[in-house]
Amino acid sequence: MKIAIVGATGLVGTVMLKVLEERNFTIDKILLVASEKSIGKKIFFKGKPYKIISIKDAVEQKPDIALFSAGGATSLEWASKFAENGTTVIDNSSAWRMDNTKKLIVPEINALELTKTDKIIANPNCSTIQLVVALADLHKKLNLKRLVISTYQSITGTGVKAVEQMENERKGIKGEMAYPYEIDKNCLAHCDIFEENAYTKEEIKLVNETRKILGDNSIGITATAVRVPVVGGHSESVNAEFYKNFEINDIFDILNQTKGVKLQDNPKENIYPMAKYSQGKDEVFVGRIRLDESQANTINMWIVADNLRKGAATNAVQIAEYLVEKGLV
Repeated sequence: MKIAIVGATGLVGTVMLKVLEERNFTIDKILLVASEKSIGKKIFFKGKPYKIISIKDAVEQKPDIALFSAGGATSLEWASKFAENGTTVIDNSSAWRMDNTKKLIVPEINALELTKTDKIIANPNCSTIQLVVALADLHKKLNLKRLVISTYQSITGTGVKAVEQMENERKGIKGEMAYPYEIDKNCLAHCDIFEENAYTKEEIKLVNETRKILGDNSIGITATAVRVPVVGGHSESVNAEFYKNFEINDIFDILNQTKGVKLQDNPKENIYPMAKYSQGKDEVFVGRIRLDESQANTINMWIVADNLRKGAATNAVQIAEYLVEKGLV
């Protein structure tokens, strides 16, 4: 099994290597790819040093699987070249997510859709992954009608420059700005760029990707995405309306049996999910579950996950594990 990591020096690429090691993914040869300025540098994996190689060199070595986390432009230019050479690409950028010929996969929900012919597989947006993991089984049983989502997203979702900006601000150092304003002690209702309809790309991703993964374009969805000075993970306040009647205990019963979800919901003991404590974990944490007393068949819930792990690296590795297990690569 030959695996390539494209974007190995970035935040997500680094976590991919960590997750592959932790989960003891069988690898006979690993190819580490990064930008031209990093070629020749060494990265340690399972205690051994590996040199960074060029993306062209990686294509020529025909890996079985290539895990991409190097941005949309790189994916659009190179994913097809890997695929044409027989490699199955699992792409973490937004490049292929809404392509009708590509599958958008969260293994707990729709891995069964995958076949040997799927050579480019899209990994969803980090905020979408944790949302759909929490909602998929509820949707199957109660039929989602409408979602109102507010996100509280970690700066790690932006990348290394954002982390450096916040660290500089906390030290009183002026440096390169990843955001148009200070992020420390602040919240920016500005994730990704603004589109003509005044929504940001991140908000639009939540709408479109959720519908695609759940296979239901009839769900009404609206979102506000906010960047907060947090490193641990993304948090989401979700108001979910269903067509079917239910009791609040039904919600707990369904979520207790939902793969990938861990309930943390005991207000009397101040137990609820927090980004700080999701860091380094692969579960999607759900709590603050309560009936919306303003309308029928509606709940409020709080969803938290480590955006670099389940929201990116772990989900991609889980797709790779499924492909290997089912003999699809």
